[in-house]
Amino acid sequence: MTRRRIVPGNPRGTVRAPPSKSYTHRAVVVAHLAGRPFQIRAPLRSADTLATARGIEQLGSVVEIGNDRWNVRPRPSKHRPGRTSIDCDESGTTLRFLTAVAARSSERVRFRGGGRLPFRPMGPLIQALSRLGAKVELPAGSRSLPFAITGPIHSGRIGLDASVSSQFSSALLFVLPLLSGDSQIDLRGPRVSGPYIDATNRVLEQNGIRVERDHRWIRIPGDQSIRGDRFVVPGDASSAAYLWAAAAVAPGDVTVEDIAPDLPQADAKILDILASMGARVGVRGDGARVQGPIHDAVDVDLTDAPDLYPLVGTLMSTVEGTSVLRGADHARLKESDRRTQTIGLARALGARVQVRTSSLWITGSRETRPLRLRSLRDHRVVMSAAVGALASNSPSEIGDSTAVRKSYPGFWETLKSLGITARKMP
Repeated sequence: MTRRRIVPGNPRGTVRAPPSKSYTHRAVVVAHLAGRPFQIRAPLRSADTLATARGIEQLGSVVEIGNDRWNVRPRPSKHRPGRTSIDCDESGTTLRFLTAVAARSSERVRFRGGGRLPFRPMGPLIQALSRLGAKVELPAGSRSLPFAITGPIHSGRIGLDASVSSQFSSALLFVLPLLSGDSQIDLRGPRVSGPYIDATNRVLEQNGIRVERDHRWIRIPGDQSIRGDRFVVPGDASSAAYLWAAAAVAPGDVTVEDIAPDLPQADAKILDILASMGARVGVRGDGARVQGPIHDAVDVDLTDAPDLYPLVGTLMSTVEGTSVLRGADHARLKESDRRTQTIGLARALGARVQVRTSSLWITGSRETRPLRLRSLRDHRVVMSAAVGALASNSPSEIGDSTAVRKSYPGFWETLKSLGITARKMP
């Protein structure tokens, strides 16, 4: 396990956002479904996106990975593996998207994964695909992996629990338009992470797929096809959020560029949150500049942006007064129980935390403690801890610093370019 010693400093500079993980996943799936040569420009090369690329290779595509573009094309049928098994590593997006893609075929496909993935929710998606004709062989007990699925599925009308993950809706949106006949998804329960469904729709729209949406249903005309042959991945607001937050707590002055304003990104919400906490925020074209410090307590609901949960909890811990962190109960079901992780991180920074049914009440302080958190494994918790470390008056130690490979492999190098010392420790 690799640790980092982070020295408090004032990050300053202008950087380009890394490519979006969310949009790279979506582009890879669309490229596979196109059934002809497809080019993905400026993709993110991370542990999660590579898991999706390997997965579509098992399903019949060839992926040529270059430095700034990936070329995807169909594999001749005679060269396809006889038995299909997909290792999703620790990527929930890979598992959910490719389960739906695999269900289009009559071939039996087995899925497996590591880390916390075998225990992450799959029930709503499995139930929906089963009602559409898929046969699913599930493990006994509380695990969702390993399992096997055999199609083909057919079009139809189904109900879907929308309160657990938006990825179930997105997974179905990729495949239902390509089936013969119309379909409809009736969304049940409080909807979460809506901007991620918007992102899926935008990628599909750019490739000729049309659906009708309301707050409670999605109508999907059948017999459609992917008509595009390329997609340009935008910069990632999720990754940029940590850089803007670093400028807000240190304080510093950081501009992140290359984030397409016309493509939905849930975590762009961080800019509004930072502004409400007192940071100076300027948005211009495809970038945004944040100047700290922050100093105001806030009341924030993260139902639509659950990945910000540990980061916003960290920010709340560094300002005087009591802030309220609401919503995003599904943050418990991510790579870690991020609600519990956020509580631990806030308390380690010296904040007082009151835990309520669907909210955290965090009373922060400007006298932030240095961190000694050497066994963190969730990439977003690690990056949030790095941000919190900048608010202290003495160095912190955090690990596992290699966890950032899951979504932002260049995180530590970017901090260095902004003037922050975050050295590896033996």
